[in-house]
Amino acid sequence: MTTNLQSTTVSGPVVRRTSWPLERVLFAMAGTMTLVSALLAALVSPWFLLLTAVVGVNQWLYVTTRACPASIVLKRLGRPAQCRW
Repeated sequence: MTTNLQSTTVSGPVVRRTSWPLERVLFAMAGTMTLVSALLAALVSPWFLLLTAVVGVNQWLYVTTRACPASIVLKRLGRPAQCRW
């Protein structure tokens, strides 16, 4: 079985993404904090699971109000709020 692959070129300007949108940065931060919290809870103290709860509350705040403490700080630091595709 042979497959005929053709290459196509797209004319026009090349679009490059220079940074992640705010939503992607927030999910990366939340995932990192959740993993760190789980690791600390397993190795140090179960009280670190409270950090996981705080991350979850912040995610729900962002979903319902489009703002959470991390998003407000990132916007003030100049992170764009919309995707640039």
